[in-house]
Amino acid sequence: ADKIADLRNTKIICRSGDPTDLYDLAIVNPNESRSIIVLSPEGDDPDSSVVKTILALTQNPSRRPEKYRIAAEIRDNHNAELARIVGGDEAQLVLADDLISRIVVHSSRQPGLSAVYTELLDFDGSEIYTIEEPAVVGKSFAAATMFYETSTVIGLVSADGKVELNVANDRKIAAGERLVLIAEDDDKIKVKPFAGKFDRSAIRPAEAKRISPERTLLLGWNRRAPMVAAEMSRFVAPGSLLTIVADAEGFAESAAGIQLANGNLQLDIREGDSSSRSLLRSLNPLDYDHILVLGYNEDMAPQPADTRTLVTLLHLRQIAEEAGRHSSVVSEMIDVRNRELAEVSRADDFVVSNKLVSLMLAQASENEFMERIFGSLLDEEGAEIYLRPASSYIAIGTEVDFYTVSLAALERNELAIGYRRKGLNDDGRGLGGVRINPVKSERISFAADDRIVVLAAS
Repeated sequence: ADKIADLRNTKIICRSGDPTDLYDLAIVNPNESRSIIVLSPEGDDPDSSVVKTILALTQNPSRRPEKYRIAAEIRDNHNAELARIVGGDEAQLVLADDLISRIVVHSSRQPGLSAVYTELLDFDGSEIYTIEEPAVVGKSFAAATMFYETSTVIGLVSADGKVELNVANDRKIAAGERLVLIAEDDDKIKVKPFAGKFDRSAIRPAEAKRISPERTLLLGWNRRAPMVAAEMSRFVAPGSLLTIVADAEGFAESAAGIQLANGNLQLDIREGDSSSRSLLRSLNPLDYDHILVLGYNEDMAPQPADTRTLVTLLHLRQIAEEAGRHSSVVSEMIDVRNRELAEVSRADDFVVSNKLVSLMLAQASENEFMERIFGSLLDEEGAEIYLRPASSYIAIGTEVDFYTVSLAALERNELAIGYRRKGLNDDGRGLGGVRINPVKSERISFAADDRIVVLAAS
């Protein structure tokens, strides 16, 4: 409790005990809880403790008849099925390693993306809500997206709880379905149908997307690295290459066991000190499309692991500066307190793994659909978040409102949810110019380097 700077209206009470023990659980009186968060403990088999805790909550003879709202952290995907059986419809699972691996991969291919996820999960900005809205029943989904000035509609929850994002434009909204939307707060979700005019002259025609093979350099190693490689293979074009360089204990054996989703990605495994300047120079890192730096947090404590990551990033920065070129670098950080220090390396993006898992658990404890919503966002078969050039949607230098930007995206079967502008004031939150859920009536002029944040199928 002493480590939390701003408690606001929250009171923290600490109790000692075994969360898998029914007697100890009774001390904190879960029957009176609004929500319950089950954290993954340190140890060799943390998921067993989490599953037993869920079991102790749901099968307790003295439990309340009303459903619990449980958000639980699971590290190994293989244990998720058992946890779901035990938790039933009372538990949402945050698959920590899977979540971070997917965000790392997506961010490595689209720098700035981790800031979008942080904004969607952080309670300081706009968040994801689900509501029933009678005003849009019978309307098309495209029409419903224009019913809100200060909120952004991104999908639907069917009457049976199925989440679908980036719904077809002509899909009619039925009674009992809920809107999935992004808003600053639930009390600021107000219906205000658009009554103005779109500036169609500013909308650029859609262009055919070209997909080319990619070369990615992965430096460092932890238990999520095989998942990162497997996830990357789902999205890259055939003929793509992933070079992995690390010197962790058991690295060669673990890397040899990587199972890719398809044959699109070829692996080049090399043992070596990934933080060595001479080795990095020999790899010609600037010849790669993307560079991804993982922390050695399996072999080191968080602080030494982040220090080694920082050294690697600084070497990469020096190599790029000496060549007078820019390289796309995305890094995983373990401790959020090291992010500000690491920004001196001028990496394009940082994925702060522990913070994102914590935010996801907190959001799942508040929103019963959060696991399904983020599962859809990070699934290769669902709608994903992309940061695409603003010039692909709107004429550069032309002042337009975000209603017009939204229409430009809708005409491509996409949803515009925000933008990224270099130099944009982000209130010191480290979002790198990302703004999600802008007020649609505010007018804005985009520059050549700006990006539109969209939900799209591909």
